[in-house]
Amino acid sequence: MSGAVDGSAAAGSVLNAVGHQAGLGAGTGDTGSGTPAAPLIVLDNLSKSYRRGQQVVPVLERISFNIAAGEFLALMGPSGSGKSTLLNLIAGIDRPDSGTLSVAGQDIAALEEAELAAWRAENVGFIFQFYNLMPVLTALENVELPLLLKNLGKAERRERAELALSMVGLADRMDHTPNELSGGQQQRVAIARALITDPTLIVADEPTGDLDRESAGDILHLLQRLNDELGKTIVMVTHDQRAAESAHAIMHLEKGELSARQEIRPR
Repeated sequence: MSGAVDGSAAAGSVLNAVGHQAGLGAGTGDTGSGTPAAPLIVLDNLSKSYRRGQQVVPVLERISFNIAAGEFLALMGPSGSGKSTLLNLIAGIDRPDSGTLSVAGQDIAALEEAELAAWRAENVGFIFQFYNLMPVLTALENVELPLLLKNLGKAERRERAELALSMVGLADRMDHTPNELSGGQQQRVAIARALITDPTLIVADEPTGDLDRESAGDILHLLQRLNDELGKTIVMVTHDQRAAESAHAIMHLEKGELSARQEIRPR
């Protein structure tokens, strides 16, 4: 996919333009000493259940594992296995019934609702299977949306959105609405939107599930480069073995229980 993340220097300059002062961009997962990065996300004895009428249905049971800063992890499992529930917990969309879940040392499960919403806006970028773009807005306007919550002027919002779209290879599609874009292009807009606030974590729920094989390959390649070149921590849910193999490691969920890590490629 030509034009997307064209070299680490260009990618780094874009990240500096759209990033936080804290600098959670390129190199986040690299300690510089050859030693593994410290855990960014720590799940300890996490359990979650839902009520179905009078019945309590367990979804996750005593889940414990770590995700290192700069890691790309794929979660797989059959429908109903709990993988999307687990992703929602990691992203702070839902809360566990018990256990702790810390991100960068902060127990997000203990936050009040308003605090949790603010934490999500600051720290998590979301990529969805069906893009979730506003149909009446252009690609540029869709990417700008997360910045409306920040105290930024219109010119700065536009500049950052333009840089993010250039970064994913859509410099020539900024003024197009979603119905004027292919599925793969719409997903790239969604990725630019996820990156615009320079989040600590990107969560992707079936990001290639609605794409043809070629477009899916382009998106997976882009996610790999964002991880490799910008050091973004990515947690992806997928049914697709090919998609999962783009990650550093795969973990399988079945009946609420997690399998051992399967290492796919070195970090």
